[in-house]
Amino acid sequence: MKQERLIAAFRSIVGNDNVLVDDIKTKYYRSGFRSGSGAALAIVFPTNLVEQWQVIKQCVEENCIIIMQAAKTGLTEGSAPSGNDYDRDVVVINITKIKQIHLLDGGKQAICLPGASLHSLEKTLKAVNRAPHSVIGSSSLGATVVGGIANNSGGALVKRGPAYTELAIFAQVDKDGKLHLVNHLGIDGLGETPEEILQNIQEGNVDPSLVVHDDRMASDQEYDERVRDVTSDIPSRFNADERRLFEASGCAGKLGVFAVRVDSYPIPEKEQIFYLGTNDPNKLNQLRKDFLTQFENLPEMGEYLHRDIFNMAEQYGKDVFLSIDILGTERLPKMFALKAKVENFLDRVPFVNKYLPDTILYYASKLFPQHLPKRMLEYRDKYEHHLILKMSDGGIAEAERYLKEVWAAEEDCDFFVCSAEEGKKAYLHRFAAAGAAIRYETIHRKDVEDIVALDIALRRNDEEWLETLPEAVSKNLVKSLYYGHFMCFVFHQDYVFKKGTDTKLMKKLMLEHLNTRGAKYPAEHNVGHLYEAENSLQTFYHALDPTNTFNPGIGKMDKYKRNCSCCH
Repeated sequence: MKQERLIAAFRSIVGNDNVLVDDIKTKYYRSGFRSGSGAALAIVFPTNLVEQWQVIKQCVEENCIIIMQAAKTGLTEGSAPSGNDYDRDVVVINITKIKQIHLLDGGKQAICLPGASLHSLEKTLKAVNRAPHSVIGSSSLGATVVGGIANNSGGALVKRGPAYTELAIFAQVDKDGKLHLVNHLGIDGLGETPEEILQNIQEGNVDPSLVVHDDRMASDQEYDERVRDVTSDIPSRFNADERRLFEASGCAGKLGVFAVRVDSYPIPEKEQIFYLGTNDPNKLNQLRKDFLTQFENLPEMGEYLHRDIFNMAEQYGKDVFLSIDILGTERLPKMFALKAKVENFLDRVPFVNKYLPDTILYYASKLFPQHLPKRMLEYRDKYEHHLILKMSDGGIAEAERYLKEVWAAEEDCDFFVCSAEEGKKAYLHRFAAAGAAIRYETIHRKDVEDIVALDIALRRNDEEWLETLPEAVSKNLVKSLYYGHFMCFVFHQDYVFKKGTDTKLMKKLMLEHLNTRGAKYPAEHNVGHLYEAENSLQTFYHALDPTNTFNPGIGKMDKYKRNCSCCH
C-alpha cells in the first residue's frame, strides 16, 4: 500500500509519463553504462527544479533511498542501483530533462542545471567565444556538467584539472533525517522558500548586481601550478584528493544537486596539433618534464597511446570513430541510448544475443576504407609510444622549436605537424580507444573471461611510468592496453584476461601492485560500486549524508540506514 501511495504521489508531481515502474521499462535506468544493475521501485523524471525538490521531499518523507541519475556515462556503476540488498525502497531520480544553462557576466561563468550536458555547455559558450572545463571524451556521450562536478572528473585538458566548484545549490538530509535546501550558489535575491528559489534559478531570474564574487572558486584555479610540480610524490589529480572535496564537488550523488556555478575559459585564437612517436618511454618522460617546467605555455592536451591500443582502436573502435566523424557528436548520446535499449530488448528475446548490435557495427565498419591518416599509420609501424600534443597561441612556436631542436634530435624520436584533418582524426582515434577493449571482449567472448579497466594517477615524480606487471597477472593476460592524459600522469589501463581467469583476484593483485608504486585510483571516474573509498572519502560521504539516504553502498560502504547518533 505504501509503495502504491508513493508511486501515485510521484505521478501527481511529474505526470504519469514521467514515472516508470515496469521492470522491462526501468531496466535501462537500473543498469550501469558498462556493468552493474539493481532493483528500484520507480524511475522518476522531474521536468523542472521544483518537481525535483518535491520528488526528493516525498522520498525523504517515505524513508526511501534516492539515487540521483544523469546521463549514465559513468564507468564504475555509481549512477544506478547495485544489487537487490538495500534495506529500503530505491527510487532513481533521473534529471536529464532539466537542461537549462544561464550565462553570467557575458559568459565568464555559467549556471548549469542538473541535466545540462557538457556538449550543450560547449555549444552555448561558443556563441560568446568561451569554452567549458571539458571538451573531449565523455562530453561526446552526453555527460552532464553536474555529473562531472559530483565525480571530480578530470578530462583531457592539461590546464584545467578536475571539475570543481564551491558554488552550488543542493538538497541535503541532516543527521535527524530532515531535508534542507542548501543555497551556496552565491546569488542573492532568489526568494525565501525552496520553491521560490528553485523557480527563479530554473527561469534564470538573476539580478546581475546580486551575483556575489568572493574568494569561493568555480573551478580548480590552482591546477596549472600543481601539474607543473614534477617533483611531488602526490599525483596531480585523483578522486579522493581532500583538496577538491567540497559539498557538491566530489559528492558522488550523496546530495541532490540542483545547479552549479562554473567558470568558462577564453577560446584560443589559434591551435596546432603535433603527433609524436618514440620507442623510448624515458624520452617521453623527459619531454613531459621539459614542457611542464620550462614552457611558458602549458599544452592544451597531451594524449598518450601505446601501439597496442592504437591497433585495438583501429580495428575495434572504427565504428565509433566513423559514427562521430560522419554523424557528429551531437547525435551520439541518442545513438548510444538507442543501442542500449535495443540490447535490453534483445536480452529478453530467446536465442538472440544481446550483443548483436555490437557485432553488426563491428563487421559493418570493415566495409569502409582505411579511416586513419597515412602518417599516423607509418608512426604506428615505426614507434611503440605515441603522443598527441595540442598547443595554442604562444605555445605553438614554443613547442615547434623544442620538437625540432630537442625531440627530433634524439635517436628514435620524431614528430610531424598535423593538418587540420590529421589533428581531428588523431583525437577521434584517441576517443575511440576508450571503448575498443569492450568491443574486443564482445567479439571474442569465447576466449575472453573479462576486462579489468583501471584509471590511475601516478606520482608526479614517477620515473617508471610504464608498468611492469607481476608474473601472476601477466601470464593470464590476452592484452594489456595503455592510454591516457600524459602530462597529468593519469592513465586508463584496460586488461583483457584469458577465459577461466579469476579476474577478482587479478584486480586485487593489480591494486596491490599500484599501492607499492604510490599510485592513486580511481583517478577520474570515481569509486562507484567497483572501488573501496579511502578513509578520507568515507568521512566526506558520512558528513554529506549522515543517514545514508543518497546513493548508499558506493565506495563499498554499507547500504543500511544510519541513525547518526552512532556516527558522532
